[in-house]
Amino acid sequence: MAGASSDGVVAESVRWETLDDDRRLATPRTWAFVGTVVALLVAFLYDYVVLPERRATFAWWDVSLLDWLFLLALVVFAFYVVVPLAQNPRMTRYYWRQLRTDRLATASFVYVCLFFLAGLFGPVIAPPVEEYMLARDGAYGGMSSLQPPVGFTTSAFATSNCVGAVTNDVCHGTWLHPLGTTGAGRDVALLILRGSRVALQIALITSMLVVPLATIVGTVAAYFGGRVDEALMRYVDVQQAIPPFFVYLVARTMYHVELALMILIFGLLNWGGVARLVRSEALQKRDAQFVQAARNAGCSRLAIVRRHIIPNVSSTVLTAVTLQVPTLIIVETTLSFLKLGPLTAYRSWGYVIQTAMFNDYFPTWLWWQSGATVLVLVLTTVSFNVLGDALRDVLDPRVEGVND
Repeated sequence: MAGASSDGVVAESVRWETLDDDRRLATPRTWAFVGTVVALLVAFLYDYVVLPERRATFAWWDVSLLDWLFLLALVVFAFYVVVPLAQNPRMTRYYWRQLRTDRLATASFVYVCLFFLAGLFGPVIAPPVEEYMLARDGAYGGMSSLQPPVGFTTSAFATSNCVGAVTNDVCHGTWLHPLGTTGAGRDVALLILRGSRVALQIALITSMLVVPLATIVGTVAAYFGGRVDEALMRYVDVQQAIPPFFVYLVARTMYHVELALMILIFGLLNWGGVARLVRSEALQKRDAQFVQAARNAGCSRLAIVRRHIIPNVSSTVLTAVTLQVPTLIIVETTLSFLKLGPLTAYRSWGYVIQTAMFNDYFPTWLWWQSGATVLVLVLTTVSFNVLGDALRDVLDPRVEGVND
């Protein structure tokens, strides 16, 4: 099996003990994953086929198509990211030690974790949009608008019921609303928190689509070659010639476009480039000595692809996806900013920026609404890019044997 030599160089080799077990391709984790997906599918069919159209799925939650896709993406993330790391604590500690050597990558990892938690639990913590209206002493009877962020001030005549201190006709920001409020009295921090759910949905659902499609197409094309490679790569060429943006505009014109449809369009039409990168990496691994050894030992093609090719291209896939996810987040934010987004775009960061910049109060006031949202958007995209570059070096499958 793979291991590290005395001089620290990692050597590639084969897990010989698995060669005589090619038929056991489904592990307990795989069966548990399939069972969970089947349960989700049954619940989805019950929601869309059995229940009346206008009846909520649950008394407390009407599950939409986007919610079902998000739940599926969370299941995939749990079974194929969280569970493997939990089952292999020694390797997880090794990854963490490697990541900590880069302070910028560590900071990006911490931010991405906070972004994940904010997107997952933000809508639970933050009240609905209609409940953002503020009033003095926490009552909703009046409206407090244009509250400045902490450390800044605005004219007391430009706002009503200033929540912070008022000195010399100047309203001071307060920690009750650390990023200030909108012109309608909505808390900017809570709006950003709710918008993080949209960004997280884009990140997880897109990854759920791109990773398996690009990995399977790229590795199969590289390993089998010939007509299989030619057919798959020509399909990728045709797909990449179709602009997802124009497909989305056509769908938006013809149908009732939801955020789920937008994510599906951009996700299903953006994996071709990643597949080409995977194919290029898999071509190098196909002729490697450890693959040749597995082939000569009688390992089946499917087992070679699953156990030896795919693990060795995982870092390429991860890096490519972490670079693509922030791009799609920016695309959705831009469409929402231009009012071309889905009807659910009011929860997006693009909507928050747009409502501030196209307001009569901007830029004298409300600069904090767009400025804070843009800052969060920049931090999110930069963190994904930095973390992706760092994980390319950390998640090297050739060091898999250090825990054996």
